[in-house]
Amino acid sequence: MFYHWFYPLHEHIAALNVVKYITFRTFMSLFTSLVLMMALGKPWIAFMQKKQFLQTLWEYMPESHHKFKNKTPTMGGVLILFSILVSTLMWARWDNPFVWMMLATGLALGAVGFLDDYLKVTKKDAHGLKARYKFPLQILVCTLLALIVYDGFGFDTHLSIPFLKQITPHLGWWYVVFAVFVVAGTSNAVNLTDGLDGLVTGPAIIAFLTYAVFAYIAGHIKIANYLQVPYIPNCGEISVVCGAVAGALIGFLWFNSHPAEIFMGDVGALGLGGMLGLAALLTKNELLLMVIGGVFVLETLSVITQVASFKLTGKRIFKMAPIHHHFELKGWPESKVIVRFWIISLILALASLSTLKLR
Repeated sequence: MFYHWFYPLHEHIAALNVVKYITFRTFMSLFTSLVLMMALGKPWIAFMQKKQFLQTLWEYMPESHHKFKNKTPTMGGVLILFSILVSTLMWARWDNPFVWMMLATGLALGAVGFLDDYLKVTKKDAHGLKARYKFPLQILVCTLLALIVYDGFGFDTHLSIPFLKQITPHLGWWYVVFAVFVVAGTSNAVNLTDGLDGLVTGPAIIAFLTYAVFAYIAGHIKIANYLQVPYIPNCGEISVVCGAVAGALIGFLWFNSHPAEIFMGDVGALGLGGMLGLAALLTKNELLLMVIGGVFVLETLSVITQVASFKLTGKRIFKMAPIHHHFELKGWPESKVIVRFWIISLILALASLSTLKLR
């Protein structure tokens, strides 16, 4: 919005030329969503408490969770997505289709999560939206998105492989299937990770800031050519969206840090995970997502291996899955689990950024 309002005036007011720069608008987008979250956080928590929209926990969760966390408001993701939407509309270019795709993905998958959360808090049932409805809805959203990416923009369906710049397999129509897997898988992986105070928020901040860097580089023809990464016209504007997400999450972490005053719920986790997966696709860093989002991958694999092991052998690998509960039951304080997972996320993000020069 501000770009379209102010940039045409830069010939008369030279200072307004600054809104042309993606770096400036990314920072302002981050700052705006941060301020919105900080300003609206307390009123939203009070509103959720008044409505008795409180977290409903599974019966097999650790005892400490049932003792304290079942009185904590949920659905903080509504405010996160609102802050992202407002900030992005203020600072991003409205003529960029990637911006609208990112927002649509977050809102559509967030809507699925909202329905799940609403059923949980109104029925006081941790199961919420049944899996036979929830997953098809997610797949439907992700399939429509993948078809738009493939058909609507003539998107490059070659797969970029880190460290192997000469090997770029062409997936063709299989890219649609791959895109659905990436976006839906990331959405659910982030949701699985959201089990401790701030556990998903910290790694998500790091991941989105990392993709803001990748988006800026991919959208800048000179830098992309210098670093020998795929140049994607209009991709740089994704940085503004990622900045808005990071700012909203930083503000949310103020209230979500241990002990949490509010949880993001599925409405936040599913929406944010979908946006992260889409950012990976649009910046052509699909496979690198496994490194940048390594914590989310680890959490998902812990659930898959736990279920597979129990069904095949009758034995459990972990004391509880996802793996963050395993460490809790081993005696690690919740805050130690959270901070150590944040550190791992930071290390993985730095490792992923190092691939820019190692390609």
